[in-house]
Amino acid sequence: MDRDRAWNEARQYTPEQLNLARIILEEVRAECEVATAIRRHPQPGGGYIGKHVLVRAYRELTRSGEWPFEPEILRRIRMKPGRTLSGVSTVTVLTKPYPCPGDCIFCPDDARVPKSYLPDEPGAMRGVNHDFDPHGQTRSRIEALEAIGHPTDKVELLILGGTWSAYPADYQVWFVQRCLDAMNGFDSDSLSEAQMANQEAQHKNVGLVIETRPDCINHTEIARLRELGVTKVQMGAQSLDDHILALNRRGHKVEDTHKAEALLRAAGFKIVLHWMPNLLGATLESDRVDFTHLWDDPGLRPDELKIYPCQLLAMSDLHEIWKRGEYTPYTTDELIDLIADLKLIIPRYCRVNRVIRDIPSHHIVAGNKRTSLRQDVQRKLQQRGQQCGCIRCREVRDRAVDPQELQINDLTYPASGGEEHFLSFDTMEDYLAGYLRLFLPSSSTPDTGLEDLDGAALVRDIHIYGQSMEVGSKAEGAAQHVGLGGRLMAYAQDLAREQGYRHMAVIAAVGTRGYYHKLDYELGETYMVKQLL
Repeated sequence: MDRDRAWNEARQYTPEQLNLARIILEEVRAECEVATAIRRHPQPGGGYIGKHVLVRAYRELTRSGEWPFEPEILRRIRMKPGRTLSGVSTVTVLTKPYPCPGDCIFCPDDARVPKSYLPDEPGAMRGVNHDFDPHGQTRSRIEALEAIGHPTDKVELLILGGTWSAYPADYQVWFVQRCLDAMNGFDSDSLSEAQMANQEAQHKNVGLVIETRPDCINHTEIARLRELGVTKVQMGAQSLDDHILALNRRGHKVEDTHKAEALLRAAGFKIVLHWMPNLLGATLESDRVDFTHLWDDPGLRPDELKIYPCQLLAMSDLHEIWKRGEYTPYTTDELIDLIADLKLIIPRYCRVNRVIRDIPSHHIVAGNKRTSLRQDVQRKLQQRGQQCGCIRCREVRDRAVDPQELQINDLTYPASGGEEHFLSFDTMEDYLAGYLRLFLPSSSTPDTGLEDLDGAALVRDIHIYGQSMEVGSKAEGAAQHVGLGGRLMAYAQDLAREQGYRHMAVIAAVGTRGYYHKLDYELGETYMVKQLL
C-alpha cells in the first residue's frame, strides 16, 4: 500500500473499527501476541483489523490520557519497523524538473522528473503526486509515518533531484523553508525564521541531505549549504578512472572528487559517494580494482556509500551504444558475486546505504532486473561463511543493549590532509550501538574560509542506533536516550583538547542545536561551537 494512502485511510476509520481495535489492544497489553489477538476478533463484515487501525486507536487512547503511553506496545503494533531502526525517521522529497549540467550516457531523460529519475520510481512518486511541492511532500510523509506507528520528532530530510547546486539559489531557499514549515506546523516569513522555529518544533530536523556533483563544490557553495542547514552531501563520483568517466560523458575528473571531498570534510559535512560498477568501458576486474581506490586513497574514504550498478534504460544514450553491440550489462549472478567480494573490503567506518537503484524492472532493457540485490548479496556471503563489517551490517537495530557493557573504540585513519577518529560504542558481539566522527584538521587541510572553524576540531557526525524513540522516552535495552551521545562528545572533547585544539565545532542540524546547547555549545555563524582551552 502507498504510504500516503495508509494515512488517508487512517482518518476514515469507523467507531466500530476503533472499538474492535481497543479490544485487541487490551489483549496485547496482557502480553498476547499481536497476530493472535487480531485473529481472535475478525470484523463483522469479514476480514481482520490492520495494524494501522491499532496504531490509530492506541494513539487516541494514550493522547486522551485514558491509557498510559508504553513504548513497548507501540513497538509491537508498529508497521514496517525497519523504517526507523537506524535511529531517525527519514523523509524524502523531490525537487522539480530542472536542467542538469551533466550529459551522462546512462541517465534517463524524462521531462516529467529531474534528470536521472523516472516518474514511477518509488523515490520519485511522492514528488510527482504532489507536483513537487516541498511542503506537501514533507507533511504527507510525516503523516504516513505517524499513521503506521513511527515516531517523527527526529526527521532526517533527504532532498533528491539530481544536482541540487544547479538549481537557482532562491528556489533552494524556498524549498528548504517550506520543508521546515511543514515540520513546524506554520508558514514562516523567511528561512531563518523557519530554522529558529524548528529548534523547538514537534518534528525537529536532525539532518539535511542534498545531492550534487563533485565539480559543483567550491568555497562559495559550502558556505551556502551551511546557510541552508545542510549537514550531509551526496556526490556522484561514479568511477575513479578518468578514462571511464570520459567514456560515459560524466563531465568531471577524479581530481574534482578529491578536491570536493577535501573541502567538504574540512567544513564538517558527512560525505556520501555514489559508485557505479558496469559503466561503459569497465569490466568485472577493473571494477574490483576501482573499488579499492575508495579506501586506499586518503583523499577519498567516504563516510557512506551508495553502490548503483549501471542499469540499461531505453531513454538513455547508452541504449543506442548497446544496440550497436558496444556495451554488455553484467548478469545478476555476476553482480551478486562482484558486490559480495567488494563488501568484504569496506572499512568499519563506512555505511553502505544501497547496493542497487530501486528502478521498476519494466524500464530495464537488459541485465539485472532484481531490486532485492542487497538480500541476494547477504545470502551469498552467508553461504560463503563470510560477513561484511560495514556500519549498516553491524547496526544494533532492535537488539537489547546494556550501556555498561559497551566498549568504546577509536578507529583512526588519515583523510583529506587531516586525521579522522571514528569513535564507536560496540557490544560484546560487535554490534554498533553508536558512533561519533571527529576530524582533526592539519596544515594540509584546505582552508574553508568559515570563521567558526578557525582552529577548531570538528564533530562531523554523531549517531545512536536502535529503534527511533520520541524525545524524553526510554525503553529497557534500548541504545537511545541512555547518555551514549554525551559520553561520545566528552571523549571527543578530551581527545581534541589533548591535541591542542582551541575549540570544538559541530555541524549541527537546526533541530539539534538545543541538544548541543545543553552541552555548553553556542551557535556561531552556522556551527555549534565550544571553547576547549
